[in-house]
Amino acid sequence: MAAARLRSAAARLRPGLAAAAAGARGERRPLGTAAAEAVASDAGAVAAGVLARWELMGARDYYDYRRAIYGDITHKAILVDAAGTLLAPTEPMAQVYRTIGQKYGVEYSESEILMRYRRAYAQPWGRSRLRYVDDGRPFWQYIVSTSTGCSDLEYFEELYQYYTTEKAWHLCDPDAGRVFQALRKAGVKTAVVSNFDTRLRPLLQALKCDHWFDAVAISAEVAAEKPNPTIFLKACELLGVKPEEAVHIGDDRRNDIWGARDAGCDAWLWGSDVHSFKEVAERIGVEV
Repeated sequence: MAAARLRSAAARLRPGLAAAAAGARGERRPLGTAAAEAVASDAGAVAAGVLARWELMGARDYYDYRRAIYGDITHKAILVDAAGTLLAPTEPMAQVYRTIGQKYGVEYSESEILMRYRRAYAQPWGRSRLRYVDDGRPFWQYIVSTSTGCSDLEYFEELYQYYTTEKAWHLCDPDAGRVFQALRKAGVKTAVVSNFDTRLRPLLQALKCDHWFDAVAISAEVAAEKPNPTIFLKACELLGVKPEEAVHIGDDRRNDIWGARDAGCDAWLWGSDVHSFKEVAERIGVEV
């Protein structure tokens, strides 16, 4: 019945959506009068409003469905991406590379370093199928030397060690600690799932947030990098839950959302679907 209602709503929406889409592309309409333009504009606005209500209805149906299966708390576990979701660099990478590198002869500007970093990071890593193996030093040596033009090992080690300290990172959500405490009190299990090297564990300890999590699945230890479903399945195994009982939160559509869904988990995009861990908790039925 719900599916039939959605199909009916979609059929009613198509004319208005088509008009709105044509206007967005700048296409000429068959009727060029001002009145026709106004009608098309109104149709587009109405269509957008109905579409939003339609999506909301679908979301409510989905949560009703999950509550019917799992109870008031819709997910038994929350998986969290590290960099970009749980934590973020305190200062821009290029600024840090240049500031520390000046005493080692680095002359590139921050914009040049950033451009070279992005280019190097996007290239396939030829030494192994994984970028982060154990402590990730060979990969990061390549990234640093390519980004800055400096191969000085002392420079690399200073940078490498800097990114293991709490000075280099901050928590994205200042209320995260209170939220994870509420989640654990409610019986929801939590894990970090991250493409990272083995520095992540001491980094979580330095940021005093390691005790928030029941498990940590790091690509360097699991030998699988997101979006490979293996790392999500490993996290679920460590928590003792089925993939369909978990929701993953991350900021990368390809690595976090597509990868988690391929593993059978639910997935929400940080900064789009959810904007805080309190919102995550409340969406699954946990009051903070």
